[in-house]
Amino acid sequence: MDIQNKTVLILGAWGLVGNALTRKFISEKPKQIIVTSLKKEEAEGYAEQLRTEFPNLPDDYFIPWWGNIFVRNEFKDTDRFEILNDPEKRKILMKDIMEEMTPDVLEASALYQLIDKYKPDIIVDSINSATGIAYQDIYTTYHTITKTIENNPSKEALAAETEKLLCTQYIPQLIRHVQILYNSMNKAETKIYLKIGTSGTGGMGLNIPYTHSEEKPSRVLLSKSSVAGAHTLLLFLMGRTPEGAITKEIKPTGAIAWKRITFDEITKRGKPIQLVDASMENILSLKDELSLNLDKKFNVTGENLKSVFIDTGENGTFSRGEFEAISAEGQMEYVTPEEIASDAIYEIKGGNTGHDIINALDNATLEPTYRAGYLQHTAVQKLEELEELHGVSSVAFELLGPPRLSKLLHELNLIKRVVGEMQKIVAADAAQLSNDTYDLIVEDEKLRSEIISIGIPILMADGKSLLRGNEMKIPPFRGENKLKITKDKIDLWAHDGWVDLRIGNMEIWKKRIQSIMDEAIQIAENDTSSLHVRTKKYWNNFKQIDIGKVVSWIFIHEEKGKRMKA
Repeated sequence: MDIQNKTVLILGAWGLVGNALTRKFISEKPKQIIVTSLKKEEAEGYAEQLRTEFPNLPDDYFIPWWGNIFVRNEFKDTDRFEILNDPEKRKILMKDIMEEMTPDVLEASALYQLIDKYKPDIIVDSINSATGIAYQDIYTTYHTITKTIENNPSKEALAAETEKLLCTQYIPQLIRHVQILYNSMNKAETKIYLKIGTSGTGGMGLNIPYTHSEEKPSRVLLSKSSVAGAHTLLLFLMGRTPEGAITKEIKPTGAIAWKRITFDEITKRGKPIQLVDASMENILSLKDELSLNLDKKFNVTGENLKSVFIDTGENGTFSRGEFEAISAEGQMEYVTPEEIASDAIYEIKGGNTGHDIINALDNATLEPTYRAGYLQHTAVQKLEELEELHGVSSVAFELLGPPRLSKLLHELNLIKRVVGEMQKIVAADAAQLSNDTYDLIVEDEKLRSEIISIGIPILMADGKSLLRGNEMKIPPFRGENKLKITKDKIDLWAHDGWVDLRIGNMEIWKKRIQSIMDEAIQIAENDTSSLHVRTKKYWNNFKQIDIGKVVSWIFIHEEKGKRMKA
């Protein structure tokens, strides 16, 4: 796409790759660039630096934004450990991650509010998401909670540690992030999203010597790779979603360097490393036990560690020795941020660098085949023959899911049983359809037993009576055994997974069938091209009803669930 006069949002703009991206974008003349970072001073300082470097651009050309995009907006400037250690905030965070994705959860998100405010046409995400999520370190949380259990804790202490454990789960956090990202971009009508991802190991394998503990490779490092892989597959799905943003990912498989080379203080987690008093009097005698944490810390000299280093941004500050080792041939080696930025811009403009992981997956996956498509008709025909032989209707077992699929198939099967043809459904009175399907349910004990036995209840025509089995798929169990009944909830549950015999639902079915017929009738009789699939012949000239075909049409048109790519 053309970048000129477009609004660009760069997530992680203060970082190494984000910095290179910003400068590459400027030459493409976008309308505005929103530069973000975790900390206020980073975002504002970077925006001011850019204004100084590019004084001819408007004052509002570079807009700073800061905060944690993985939490709700009110927590975006709060340290994660502070959130976890605050009982009220922790419960909110836990629900934001674990509960269903409601409009309230979406709109409270910092990422949603950022995207909704600026409505960017282009988003480039250079945040090291996998590191941010995986380095919350579920293994440390595990050790903490097991020690808590061993020490016979109070109910309150155990509850607190369990909540922290739930807040540390990698996959729920990642899923919620992608859900929020997708919905936010849809509302803002963002055109393209490009992620700068990671392999987690700088392109090396399980033999990577750079690790985080005596374990090689460490579980924390492998967690980073796992999260990065899961993130890619979720973006792969997002890229297969019609009417959403074009989705791409560039995944460097090497160390990324560099931002600057200088002599200065060495910092860790944003703070200088203080030099510890190295007096020989502090030598410890190795006897029975080795304390990892000191009761009394050694004195510091008052000076901070200073040295020559290479700053590789969010990837770390390395000494000459460390950089020389990691970038040597046969080790991680490295790629420059400018090369990554160039690929990103080229991909956004419609070029093909060969480095888009999403496109690579599209090309490497095994798509549906001609043979399978040819045999589908044979399989359906054999199923139909066996139905006739055994005198049964093979409708739904609720093994595929969702319950809505089983509900729709059984509803249409009931209507088919009492009417028979598409044209007759359209012509029938909705009240009569409601009465006739109710009568069929009353008369056919085996049929109604088959429906309720798979977990699909039957809502009677009065909308107040429910026939159910021992299991009920909708509403799903969410920890509460009893739920308050309201009309809105009945409507929701009926929509999601109850066979609904009410008159209003029969009206919906009449409109659906009419839409299917109208769509097919509009295809000219003499149009024998490959353009159309669902012709009158496909629908058996509106005589015989194939319930699976009809429900697939509903999933495409009502659920917006059409497959986008081969």
